[in-house]
Amino acid sequence: MSDRPARRGDAARLWILGLLPIVLVAGLVWLVVTTDPAAKLRGTLPPVERLSFQRVELGDGGIVATVLNDGPDAVTIAQVQVDEAYWTFTQDPPGPLTHLDRVRLSIPYPWVANETHEVRLVTSNGITFDHEIAVATKTPRPSWRFFAWFALIGLYVGVIPIALGLLWFPAIGRLGRRGLDFVLALTIGLLVFLFVDTVDDGLEAAGDLAQSFQGVVLFTLVALLAFLGIEAFGEWLKHRQPADRGPWVTALLIAVGIGLHNFGEGLAIGAAYSLGEVTLGALLIVGFTLHNTTEGLAIVAPLVESRASLRHFLLLGLIAGAPTIAGAWLGGLVYSPVWSVIFLAVAAGAIAQVVILIARQMTKERQLGTLVVTRPVMAGLLAGFAVMYATGLLV
Repeated sequence: MSDRPARRGDAARLWILGLLPIVLVAGLVWLVVTTDPAAKLRGTLPPVERLSFQRVELGDGGIVATVLNDGPDAVTIAQVQVDEAYWTFTQDPPGPLTHLDRVRLSIPYPWVANETHEVRLVTSNGITFDHEIAVATKTPRPSWRFFAWFALIGLYVGVIPIALGLLWFPAIGRLGRRGLDFVLALTIGLLVFLFVDTVDDGLEAAGDLAQSFQGVVLFTLVALLAFLGIEAFGEWLKHRQPADRGPWVTALLIAVGIGLHNFGEGLAIGAAYSLGEVTLGALLIVGFTLHNTTEGLAIVAPLVESRASLRHFLLLGLIAGAPTIAGAWLGGLVYSPVWSVIFLAVAAGAIAQVVILIARQMTKERQLGTLVVTRPVMAGLLAGFAVMYATGLLV
């Protein structure tokens, strides 16, 4: 009985010691915010103004630009130029923009289709910010046809190709140990290519973000969280499934990773369409179709030594392919540069985790160093890179 009060006292002391720095930091932050010691310095220095164009739409009424204040100081947009000529404009909401404020500028400019136009914003301090409309085209408006056509395109480039790739299962099921090593290495080659491609797209999108969002840091952290999240999800599944269901769990995680990648792919297609920057020609659709057919092989490779029903294959195909449709709808309706970076980061983290999963499956009872230099594995890796690179040329 005498030890229990002592333990309670120790716990209370530990809580006090742990919370004390947090309370003191909060007090310091409050003091800095209320007294604002940098106010006098700001009065002697020029303001830091940064405006970022988030989206520019072209319609019958002219140009509509969505602009974000990416700087620490308030900015007032005083004038707008289009092609070096001053134009009237309306701002919604009116007034100065504080940090991370967003406004829509409506400019009744008679733009010309297929021409290049330059939009320039002039602040009250005379600082200018430019945006080039490389090829002027009318921004498409979503309608029921929008949903129907993108559902069809999603089927063509996502669902059907992956379903066709799943048809390789009977063939690879007849392979021996060396043949299986080749197929699994081929799968890793496919996924590593997808990973590099996704990271490249993600970092490019992160570079286009306003500086305040710290795009590269955001991409890296979200990718890491996605990697750890898929790892935890896989461990949770393994503990809830019998031991002989391990290959099914691996195939499911691969389908999830590829589905997240295809969601980002659909997001890019929909966003490009909504911004009037893409023509979805037959060659582009064929390229996506060939590119994604090989992803079906990546899904079924872990199931070579196990049994799987048609229902399982349908589920895996939908998980991997259907997100293309959802991504295209979302990208066309509510395009956001920040969410594009986040989705691409999630896809990159998921694919990296899936590559490690397959590598673990290959190295059971074998050394990784000796396995990688074997002919089947080296040939599979090179074949995976080559297939994805060749089909990627059409996309």
